[in-house]
Amino acid sequence: MEKNELVIDNKVATGYVIPIGPVNLVFATGEKGLLGCGAIDVAALANFSYPAARVRPGTGSSIGSLDDLLSGVVKEANGPAEKLGLSVGMTGREALSFLV
Repeated sequence: MEKNELVIDNKVATGYVIPIGPVNLVFATGEKGLLGCGAIDVAALANFSYPAARVRPGTGSSIGSLDDLLSGVVKEANGPAEKLGLSVGMTGREALSFLV
């Protein structure tokens, strides 16, 4: 498992890369919510009123690293995340700025 600090707008998020078989589970958590790869179930997290969004790769076939996560494009944001200002189409870095 890889764990790194990500500085976004002078605030710190924690990024994780967890190898699971042939792929990586990649996500970052901030004070207000979570941004993750396609394996993250943002609808389930909405059931707990927890803001979350998932991204698709900006390039390549999958999100495999924290750089991929930040450069990816938001493809789904749950209601609590949308209330914070996240929207489909923004970059992962932009989305994470609403969650730190």
